[in-house]
Amino acid sequence: MKALLTVGLGMLLLFMESVSAAAGVPGDQVRQTTDKLLAILEDPQLKGESKKSERRHKLKEVLYQRFDFTEMAKRSLGSEWRRRSPEEQKEFVKLFTDLLERAYLDKIESYNGENFQYLKEREDDNNYAQVDTKLVDKQGQEFAINYRLYNTKGDWKVYDVVIENVSVVNNYRAQFTRVLASSSYEELVNRLKGKL
Repeated sequence: MKALLTVGLGMLLLFMESVSAAAGVPGDQVRQTTDKLLAILEDPQLKGESKKSERRHKLKEVLYQRFDFTEMAKRSLGSEWRRRSPEEQKEFVKLFTDLLERAYLDKIESYNGENFQYLKEREDDNNYAQVDTKLVDKQGQEFAINYRLYNTKGDWKVYDVVIENVSVVNNYRAQFTRVLASSSYEELVNRLKGKL
């Protein structure tokens, strides 16, 4: 399961190569983000180790436009979030975002033409949506990757990614809850800093 999560999370935001014509606004915005990411990854002037810093800067700019890392961090920390001061919340968001970047930017950059397919999109009346996609790797294995989004003034932001029925947010929340149950918030922060 861990290997599966690594594959799926490594493809964070590389939603699909083609989106169905029936896609609504959330799916369209996902597609726009994907197109921008693919353009960066395929740009010959951004290839190679010497361009890594510039390439990553551009990738992060696109990721930050579509992903709400503050919301992801807040949901991952769960009820502990409300007990933290604004300064602690800000620090936690930075640590959490840095953790995701460190873990997955290499994987994003390793994109090698895998097939991403748009499956369906669901919106509810409360300004939430889910865009379901599928990754088909070079061996023909299929992985479900679903994006949960919320609407903020017409802009759809990703607040969770579900890979093969495993939520990234819930996965981190479970890990964080275990640390908090046996130790303290300060220990959780120290562990996150240690991973960075």
